[in-house]
Amino acid sequence: MNNIAVIGLGNIASRHRRNLKFLFPDAKIYAMSASGRIPAENISDCDKLVTSIDELILEDVQFVIIASPATFHSLHAIPLIKENIPVLIEKPVTSTLKDAKKLQEIADKYSTPIAVGYCLRYLTSAQVIKEIIEAQQIGSLSYVNIEIGQYLPDWRPDKDYRSCVSANSKLGGGALLELSHEIDYTQWLLGTLHLQYAILQCSEQLNLDIEDNVNILATTSDNTIVNIHLDFLQRKAYRHCRFVGTTGSLEWDLIKNEIILTTKNQITTLYSEPEWDKNNMYLKMLLDFIEKINGRKNQSVTLSESIRTIQFIENIKKTYPITMISK
Repeated sequence: MNNIAVIGLGNIASRHRRNLKFLFPDAKIYAMSASGRIPAENISDCDKLVTSIDELILEDVQFVIIASPATFHSLHAIPLIKENIPVLIEKPVTSTLKDAKKLQEIADKYSTPIAVGYCLRYLTSAQVIKEIIEAQQIGSLSYVNIEIGQYLPDWRPDKDYRSCVSANSKLGGGALLELSHEIDYTQWLLGTLHLQYAILQCSEQLNLDIEDNVNILATTSDNTIVNIHLDFLQRKAYRHCRFVGTTGSLEWDLIKNEIILTTKNQITTLYSEPEWDKNNMYLKMLLDFIEKINGRKNQSVTLSESIRTIQFIENIKKTYPITMISK
């Protein structure tokens, strides 16, 4: 890889540029802001700043990571796809189903490699959980409870949380899109979710216009009950998943990268990596995308899988409006 580009100048774009420099130290790394503006600040791990997609195409880049706000993803990806330049699109793939379908329509006309950046699938314990579920080591699933919560102002302490993408509905913010990892990995592990009910709340705690507290009740094709909770409110970060089966249960702690099996007579730690480095997920995702570009076996998250997530989210938003909560 000689020329690689990252679109977007936020935190995740900075991580990607840093990782690209680590993986491909001799490559030329291009950066572009989501709007094409010329930033006043220095851009880390950047060899050249460009101002447009057309300029990137002329620079003969081998692939592009699209890390702009979700509302710009299809706008940035489509010209590159038409030029057969592989694109790794940060999650969520788009902010609306309309944009996602437009992206799919273009992708169907070209053979350009496309993947979506749901990095949690590259968490080492995630691979173990998938193997356990598929092998039915806890029998048939009856119930799954998934919960993630983290206080939004703590995500980026050096910035005003009200100005970040996560807090801005016009840029694809809100808990449903920002925390869509949970919906993605649930459907990866269990298959298509069928929405039964949802509650979307906007609390006065953060004083925003997006959903910051979400509860979703869904079922799978084999009638497993799935409850998903997403919030921007918990003061201490929490990310757990519990699978209850006919012969036992699994407690998956995604922050500790740990899996505990509980049966009638025993509690066993099946997997534990307490000193894990979260950046390894991003490195593995990039290397896996290179495998996809080269036509080799890979686990990259497909466009169709990501659109299924957007479809589920849009179904929730259309059916259950946000309720303003004051306490």
